[in-house]
Amino acid sequence: MPLYYPPVGFHFLVEVLGLGGQNDTRFTEVGGLSVEVSTEEVAEGGQNQFLQKYPQRAKYPELVLKRGLLVDSGLGDWIRAAVEDLQIDPKDVDVKLLNEEHQPLLTWHLRKAYPTKWSVSDLSATNNAVVVETLQLFYQSFTVDRG
Repeated sequence: MPLYYPPVGFHFLVEVLGLGGQNDTRFTEVGGLSVEVSTEEVAEGGQNQFLQKYPQRAKYPELVLKRGLLVDSGLGDWIRAAVEDLQIDPKDVDVKLLNEEHQPLLTWHLRKAYPTKWSVSDLSATNNAVVVETLQLFYQSFTVDRG
C-alpha cells in the first residue's frame, strides 16, 4: 500500500475569470479560504445547565492575495476601477492547488468577488526586497472541486 503524502502549499495559481494575462495568475500568498457557520445561542426555559446553539448562516472572510508589484496588469486595472472609480464589477475567482504535473488537486470557486483593498509594501532604501502588492477581495461564497 503506497504512502500518502499531503500536497505542498506552494504550487498554486489564482485565476480571475474574465481577466486574461499569465502574470495575473501568479501570487506568492493566498489567504482567506475558510468558512464559518455563525450560531445563535438560545437559553431554554427551565434548563440552566447549558445553552442551545442554532446555526444561522455561513460567513466567509475576505480573500487576501500577495505578489510582486506588476506595473501593467489587467487585474490591476480591475482593482483601480473598483477602488478609485467605484466601478464594482464582480467576477468569479478560481484558486487552484496543483500537483507535480501542474494539474489541479483542489479548486476553490469563489463567487462574485470584487476588490475592497489594495496596498503595497513599505519602500525602504535600507532593504533589499521587491515591492509586494496586497489585494483584498470580498466574495459571497465558494465551492470546492476535488481533482
